[in-house]
Amino acid sequence: MVQLKPALILTVSTRLVRAFKAATTTIPVVGITADPVAGGLVASLARPGGNITGFSTEAGDEIVGKRLELLREVIPKLSRVAILAPRAIFAGSYYPAMRESAQRAGLTLVEAQLDDPIQEPEYRRAFGLMARASAQALYAVDAPENFTHRRVIVELAKQARLAAMYPNRESVEAGGLMAYGTDRAELFRGAAGYVALIFEGAHAGDLPYQQAKKFELVINLKTAKALGLTIPQSLLIRADEVIE
Repeated sequence: MVQLKPALILTVSTRLVRAFKAATTTIPVVGITADPVAGGLVASLARPGGNITGFSTEAGDEIVGKRLELLREVIPKLSRVAILAPRAIFAGSYYPAMRESAQRAGLTLVEAQLDDPIQEPEYRRAFGLMARASAQALYAVDAPENFTHRRVIVELAKQARLAAMYPNRESVEAGGLMAYGTDRAELFRGAAGYVALIFEGAHAGDLPYQQAKKFELVINLKTAKALGLTIPQSLLIRADEVIE
């Protein structure tokens, strides 16, 4: 990609932006990622510096705690939550923050690590691991692979009768139980605005790396019924959308 000498690179995921950071210091990169400071992409949100800027799908570590809290509202006796993510995420800075949030909530995390090639057979293997570890619920991490294979994850979660929390509404629209995450359309509109500014002469490193400001809670009642779960009325009232 760098050898093609594009005017700008727009990409999604912390890992891809990190790869482009290593490959070029001159081509502007606009990324949609997790926490860019914790991920080692930029020095600070306000002044990224270098050739990288973008938008974060997270709003700090507190979103992890919020998602776990929402799962516990659905399953009051929840104690073991499976974390479904590529192995690289467990080795990065994101997972320790997740583990701390779980400890504060009194939850034990079951690591369902995905190895390459991350395709349906690998997800089936991971769900087998969850079953053997007696996981009571699933937390699908916001990773590109999980988004691509969201229908596979949703179907396997149904088969395993696991209450699942997703980072995007698309997974709930595909039949997942619940999602709490950013408005992705808003992030991409913001990224498009940054692309325009850079084409007009702005330097990527001078544009603040913005954190998500708008979050939405989406619940699928049909899936809840199939799993034998009763969603508390207090949770339904707070939901931005309820799929019936």
